[in-house]
Amino acid sequence: MLLILDILTTAAILFVVAIGLLAVFGVLKIINFAHGAWLTIGAYCAVVTIKLGLNPWAALPLAFAVGASLGGLAELFIIRPLYRRPLDAILATWGLGIIIGQLITLGFGRDVQLTPNLLSGTVAVMGVEYSAYRLVALAAALVIGAAFALTIERTRLGLSARAVIMNETLARGLGIDTARVRLVIFMIGAGLAALAGVLLTPLTSVDPNMGVGWLIGAFMLVMVADASFLALAAACLVFGTAQVLVSTFVSPILGSIAIAVLAALVLRISPKGFSLA
Repeated sequence: MLLILDILTTAAILFVVAIGLLAVFGVLKIINFAHGAWLTIGAYCAVVTIKLGLNPWAALPLAFAVGASLGGLAELFIIRPLYRRPLDAILATWGLGIIIGQLITLGFGRDVQLTPNLLSGTVAVMGVEYSAYRLVALAAALVIGAAFALTIERTRLGLSARAVIMNETLARGLGIDTARVRLVIFMIGAGLAALAGVLLTPLTSVDPNMGVGWLIGAFMLVMVADASFLALAAACLVFGTAQVLVSTFVSPILGSIAIAVLAALVLRISPKGFSLA
């Protein structure tokens, strides 16, 4: 039972980290290498919230708002002029991530920041005691996934985003403000990344480079998912299972690279990954 819970919660954490990157990749067709920086910003929002003596849970809406706002500025002034030059856009996001990391270092130093657990204690699940916070992370992943799916499938923004994904030129001809759609989706992606940063703080130390390791895993998951929401969920479950099993029965060090290795194998066998499209 412990192993099953570890697999489910690990998959949930991977999903929360990768969903913002998937949103940007699906609509903008670029890999946002600043994703790790937005995640780090969210984690430091949690640090600031704690230092101000506020309720730790207040960091969640704060991080989303800060991430979305900064993401909007980045899209308007850095990424938007480069949409027709995708390679330059990718390099720009990579450079932006470095700059954000350096600014965080200037503001907070290189020291590791520790934050208290948002929810301490354990919960009895089918006869075993398990971390209450990891179960909250699982619930958060389900809520975020459901909200994202409803936004894409049931709202005007989602309809416009799907039109842009299928044929941006035709969508523009039908009167859809594609520039606005791109802006809003990038803001949502950055906000979700910052939100993930807050959720990660009880599980890892906070430092200016913490987002780099998570970016690699999220990048591989999005590549395997091929911009598909359901495929991302499946990839997180499959790769999360592999990571937990390898870490538990072989080595935690090998477990940390399991996602990258398996993703490379999947893409070698099937370039579209888990996507059925």
